[in-house]
Amino acid sequence: MDKQKLVGQILTELTVKYETLCQAAKASHDIATHEDSKAENEYDTRGLEASYLAGAQSKRAIELEQAISIYKTLKIKDFGPEDSIDLTALVELESEGRNSFYFIGPEGGGMKLHQEGETVVVITPESPLGKSLMEKEIDDDVEVTKGIAMKSYSIVDLY
Repeated sequence: MDKQKLVGQILTELTVKYETLCQAAKASHDIATHEDSKAENEYDTRGLEASYLAGAQSKRAIELEQAISIYKTLKIKDFGPEDSIDLTALVELESEGRNSFYFIGPEGGGMKLHQEGETVVVITPESPLGKSLMEKEIDDDVEVTKGIAMKSYSIVDLY
């Protein structure tokens, strides 16, 4: 798999989310400041609620903008069979007879990408699985608690 292409897909998704969120924040701001949103009585909170929403959306847009900036300058490392897992690793894991791929990125955890007929899930080093994988090597096993269940993974390959 081409990790540079994966990072390009991540940047595209982050950019789309950023642009959509900026439009939503502007719309919320417009609603909050529109004269029709002026409180008619002490219990009318439409304008205040729209203002809070606009603020939260603006904050998330700033976070996305920072994530985009980080990915634009990210140095992608090639990993070999003797390397330990670190940022920008593409890791193939086996669990319960099924293989899956994870890209360890600085941001964008939970994003699902598709390449060469495979699904690649972006995880961060702060996520439970990411934390368990950091500095591990091929053939190591890791266990992650999901809710009340424990899930075991074997590290099959590292790219």
